[in-house]
Parts: sequence; structure tokens; C-alpha cells
Amino acid sequence: MSEPRHPAPVAAEAQLDIDANRRAIKWSRKQLLARALWELLRGPLFAWTPRPLWGWRRYVLRRFGARIGQRVHIHPDVRIAIPWTLDIGDDSAVGERAILYALGPITIGKRATISQNAHLCAGSHDFRNQSMTLLKPPIRIGDEAWICADAFIGPGVTIGDRAVAGARAVVMRDVAPGAIVIGNPARVTGSR
Repeated sequence: MSEPRHPAPVAAEAQLDIDANRRAIKWSRKQLLARALWELLRGPLFAWTPRPLWGWRRYVLRRFGARIGQRVHIHPDVRIAIPWTLDIGDDSAVGERAILYALGPITIGKRATISQNAHLCAGSHDFRNQSMTLLKPPIRIGDEAWICADAFIGPGVTIGDRAVAGARAVVMRDVAPGAIVIGNPARVTGSR
């Protein structure tokens, strides 16, 4: 029986500098206060609202700086990190328990669908930097695109108009307009 393989130990000079990460200024004081206010009010003003109150949730998000189009449906249990980095086009929908981790801008086009449990992750860390600098790359979801259930869209990714990311796809690269991608890592399997 062979011994399990372990990666070589990291040299002392290459260890992560957690103190530098924690000292880094990632947000302005105004942004921190706004995020605290959103976290404080997100429950009573957004998450605890009855499902049919689409217009009320659009209103609340707009008050927090989001650009939300007409007739957009966002379920009350959608997790939104920072509302003012969101831009959602007319007639789009965001399903139950979806995560819009909008540290960087997330733009969702018109008539797009973000299905239940989908995760749009517009935040990451520079793993090549010892202080693991926070990154906030944008995500763009095109018009009439469909992000299916449980799909993960990585930082900096653009999903083209009318493209489809299949259920549980892990998309870390741009997807051309009209393309259908599935799997982990996502690969093109057809067109719409």
C-alpha cells in the first residue's frame, strides 16, 4: 500500500500574510456603513416580505442604489451582498435562494433568468499575492440568457446574450452569445 501524497510544505517566505490582508482598506467608511445598514434592514424590508411583493423589493433595492428595471422578479430569499453594484434589466427574474455576491458590479440583461440556487460570484482574492488581495471583477449576464439551477458563474465572466449555463455548471470563462454550456468546468455542448 502506498502512502498518500501530500503537497510540499510552503516555504516560510511564501506564507500568507494574513495581517496585511486584514490591514488592507477594502471599503470606504461610507461603504461599510451602507453595507451595515443593508444587513440590518435586509431581513425586515426584503427577505421577510411575501413572495408576490415584487414591486416592493424592486423599490427597496433601488433605494439602496441598485438599478432595477421594470417588471423584474426577485424572490425574497435571494442573497445580495451589495445592492448598489447591481444592474438588472427589464423583465428579468432571480429565483429562490440565488446568491448575487456583488462585491464587484453584476449586470443582468433584459429578460434574463437566474434560476434557484445559482451563484454569481463577483468577488475573489489574488492567490498569487501573499496578502490575498481582495478582487472585485465584474460579471455580465446578457439579454435573455439563462443561468440554470445551482450554476456557478465566476468572477470576471461574461455570459453572452441568449446563452445558457446548464444546471450545476461551473463557468469560469466567457460564454459566447447563444452558446449552451454544461459541466465542471463548463464546456460548450450546443447552441440555442
